[in-house]
Amino acid sequence: MNVASTRLLPTALLAVYLFVLSSCLKDKCTNNIPSKVYTPVYAKLDSLRSSIRSESPHEIASPGKIYLYGNYIFLNELNKGIHVIDNSNPANPQKIAFINIPGNVDLAVKGNVMYVDSYIDLVALDISDPHNIRQTKRLNNVFPQRQYEYGIMADTLRGVIVSFSIRDTVLSNTCNEARWNGEYMYDGVTNSVTVSNKSNVSVPSATGKAGSTARFGLMNNTLYTVDYFGIQVFSVQQASEPVKRNNFSVPANIETIFPYDHYIFIGSTTGMLIYDVSNPELPAAAGTFSHIQSCDPVVVEGKTAYVTLRSGTICGSNLNQLDVLNVANVASPQLLKTYPMSGPYGLGIDGTNLFVCEGTKGLHFMDATDPLNVTIKYTVKDIEAYDVIPNNHVLLVTAKDGLYQYDYTNLSEPALLSKIGIVIK
Repeated sequence: MNVASTRLLPTALLAVYLFVLSSCLKDKCTNNIPSKVYTPVYAKLDSLRSSIRSESPHEIASPGKIYLYGNYIFLNELNKGIHVIDNSNPANPQKIAFINIPGNVDLAVKGNVMYVDSYIDLVALDISDPHNIRQTKRLNNVFPQRQYEYGIMADTLRGVIVSFSIRDTVLSNTCNEARWNGEYMYDGVTNSVTVSNKSNVSVPSATGKAGSTARFGLMNNTLYTVDYFGIQVFSVQQASEPVKRNNFSVPANIETIFPYDHYIFIGSTTGMLIYDVSNPELPAAAGTFSHIQSCDPVVVEGKTAYVTLRSGTICGSNLNQLDVLNVANVASPQLLKTYPMSGPYGLGIDGTNLFVCEGTKGLHFMDATDPLNVTIKYTVKDIEAYDVIPNNHVLLVTAKDGLYQYDYTNLSEPALLSKIGIVIK
């Protein structure tokens, strides 16, 4: 008896130890995390499709993509439409109209025709009179797989997602929840996402993923649109009557598109993809430059491409940098140099002048005369910058608090020309 009891003692102690350890682990799992649950709100397409119209100028509240055409700036208001701004005098831009376009994120312009997305449709608009916009063509359901942050997908039988309802919650026992990554958790059953109140990741948006650079690329008589896993090709030979010609999948999560020469350069979360569009309607894969998963816009000048990688979102990774690539041989892009960044968003190139938005860290004016020695000539620190378009020594900048314009004739001393502020809601 005594021998048996002695032999059983270590086993009993081990059981007690495991019980205590398990209790401790459970205690660690019950860390309450105040969070918010975002659930899609739907609307029927019929009413949305009849809503495009010209209106008097609106206040800017949620600026998105910018597009410069002639003396006009077209500024997307996320999910709402497009501000039309007369920029004949960059020192005194004037809002002259607003185009109401439900679900709009991207745009491109050819002549007097503007191409826009409206949720899952592609729409062509006659903008010859900005005060009297006229729809010339609508291609229904060409973006049927419109995806939102965190993997949220719309239930097409219910319509399209126009907003998200929000409710407070408290998460607990998260270390036993495989879907929880420390900041957010997607629930496929309810098609909702729960985001920690302390998270730095963006909340879901009814406009899809509002990247800081374009998803529409116009080259001569062809319009290319990209979504998360594919490219669509539209002929705009007859500008007011776009015709879909082709679509194909791409083995990457696409972020942006940048047409240049007879190529389209595509930024994805896993690298830069290059397609030869010598035959505009049949793009052919020409080259790839791969990197660790990260948000990835790209611009090109001559034989050099500039790619920014950003962490801190659902793109993943901890990379924050500017990669400079030699694309003289598109079949084999070569990394020339990497420059550390804080959190880059959109970027622009004009000859040897390079501009990089750094979000809360401001806007860099950079000299890229020597790609191996790109230098920051000036940083505007008091704006939260996200997107840029350089043109004839005038730089358009979208920022958290409005639309800015700078004269960069002297890169080391850029001069603020104007600002159109936004309404904080």
